[in-house]
Amino acid sequence: MDIISQLLPFVFLIAIMYFIIIRPQQQQAKKHAAMLESLGKGEKVVTNGGLIVVIYKVEDAFFTVKMNDDVLVKITKDAIARKYEDEA
Repeated sequence: MDIISQLLPFVFLIAIMYFIIIRPQQQQAKKHAAMLESLGKGEKVVTNGGLIVVIYKVEDAFFTVKMNDDVLVKITKDAIARKYEDEA
């Protein structure tokens, strides 16, 4: 009984950490993965570097993106931060 009363605060702290830190991160990662899967040609996205680019071609692990009329760049899917919504 004495061991249980000593371990109870640690179990409580681990449960709090799970619901406050770990679970929200897992949910955010799932949303990001679903967003990456839904992206298609012609959509505007923001990269982790802050560049706003247009998806030109979708591949398994990469996107070929158009930076302007002449420049095509291949980037990994992990480099996409979010979709770009025009403010206009």
